[in-house]
Amino acid sequence: MKHTTCDFLVIGGGLAGFCAALSAAQAGLQVVVLEKTAQTGGSSAMSGGCLAFAGTDLQLRHGIEDSAQLLFSDMVDVGKGECDESLVRLYTDNQLQTFEWLKSHGVAFYDVIEAASGQSVPRVHNVDPADMVRQLQRAALATGNVQVWLHSRARRLLRADNGRVSGASVELEGQTLEVSARHAVLLASGGFVQDRELIHRFAPQYDNAVFIGGEGNEGDGLRMAWALGADVRDMSYIKGTFGKHPIDEHNHHACLAVYKGAIAVNQEGKRFVDESQSYKLLGDAVMQQSFGVGYQILDHAIMHSGDNQIRILDFTRRLEEGLFVEAQSLEHLARLIDVPQDIFLAEVSAYNDAVRNGRTPWFGRQHLVHQHGELRTIEHGPFYAYPSTAAVFGTYCGVVVDAHLRVIDVFGEPVEGLLAAGEMIGGFHGAAYMTGSALGKAAVFGRLAGANARTPGGELS
Repeated sequence: MKHTTCDFLVIGGGLAGFCAALSAAQAGLQVVVLEKTAQTGGSSAMSGGCLAFAGTDLQLRHGIEDSAQLLFSDMVDVGKGECDESLVRLYTDNQLQTFEWLKSHGVAFYDVIEAASGQSVPRVHNVDPADMVRQLQRAALATGNVQVWLHSRARRLLRADNGRVSGASVELEGQTLEVSARHAVLLASGGFVQDRELIHRFAPQYDNAVFIGGEGNEGDGLRMAWALGADVRDMSYIKGTFGKHPIDEHNHHACLAVYKGAIAVNQEGKRFVDESQSYKLLGDAVMQQSFGVGYQILDHAIMHSGDNQIRILDFTRRLEEGLFVEAQSLEHLARLIDVPQDIFLAEVSAYNDAVRNGRTPWFGRQHLVHQHGELRTIEHGPFYAYPSTAAVFGTYCGVVVDAHLRVIDVFGEPVEGLLAAGEMIGGFHGAAYMTGSALGKAAVFGRLAGANARTPGGELS
């Protein structure tokens, strides 16, 4: 069997993996990045390109006052107290430095998005996600300390005689290769959105959801960690994102007209949720409706309040693609989407009356999204309906890690030599999800894991 050695072995070529590789390479380590598919990027490159940062120059430019402490409070609140606060604090203490670090390596941040869930102030910083990963990969390769191996699948973690993780057994071009790592191995291989059996095991309520993610996200890292006794968290909080068109196969992104004032109704023509909540909670709600589908209902004014620079708010493009159902009256719209006309009209009327008179509509909605925006009536045609289900873009749960990103086993002890970052860690999000926190944690925790690779468990630099 062939054998090779490096200082730091990174399993997974997405955002977390390349942040870790670049960070470790800057510290002088020789790094090998394994990517099982034909190209790097994974689910990171397919995402909406949102990262949650607080206290940035972009926010200041817009007069937005934010802080690490406010970000921490919002994350704990959105996670309903189910998150590991030490991980949330690790994120909030290091996110601003990571933002500046990313910029220093060529990542371009376009602007701050206002319509985002779980935030008391706007803090989602928008990027081209595929370009971000490419830029970090280029920066990592430019150090001369990083190798990227495509079509290389890690199958098993290896342990030295003292129990420390020492490398991995890798399939490469039909052969098995042992790759040893002098300092540490990082699991950054994403979640398991492409493994329906694992999804069913932990979240059977999402059996009929749409699944979108990197083709390599089959739970390899989770299984390899399990084999060494790794503990897991948040498996019961796997959630889909509301707003995915149920039949469109070309647009993989959610449309969130509800965050600009639309309401969500089910096939019975009734509202069923507070539309200002996290789109993960909206995903739970829609999966409980008939056929797992609802409709986002909006009027002319809301349609033209979208933002074509932001994928989730690009209503005009969805309209041009024929994904919206359009009608000149609400009566005609009800017929087109086959909901009971009298119930539907009464529901829209009750909602509009509550908004006009300053009352809280059913389900307690008070804002457009989280704590932002005044509610809008839906009364000026033409009117639109966007068929919407939940799409599972990521699993956001996985192995337990400590504040050094070391994987922790079922007895609460670190698996020596093994780190994890990105989508495959549990305990960070908790019960729900703040927009921008998934890519954010991949960048922040990936960078910190790379900086910590020389002495896992030591002080993070």
